[in-house]
Amino acid sequence: MPRYNYQCNECDDIVIVFHGINEVVVDCSKCEAPQTMKKLLSVPTIIKKHEKQSDVQIGTVTHEHIEANREILKQQKKEARKMDYEPS
Repeated sequence: MPRYNYQCNECDDIVIVFHGINEVVVDCSKCEAPQTMKKLLSVPTIIKKHEKQSDVQIGTVTHEHIEANREILKQQKKEARKMDYEPS
């Protein structure tokens, strides 16, 4: 589904919206002003295929990132468990 950028004429909030090509967003979701959204011009995303490196297996990079951040995540979990949360 295409992605479109809209800007509100009242509050200048910019939002990214996914919708069909014939659909239009007209009301601002932030300031709730009616008929204030204007579609902005955007640059299409072009995905280039890179040559596959024979020495790198699929998932190796992802696995390396997971392992590198495993200790950080463990520490964050410990800190989150210690915190007292108030019911909303």
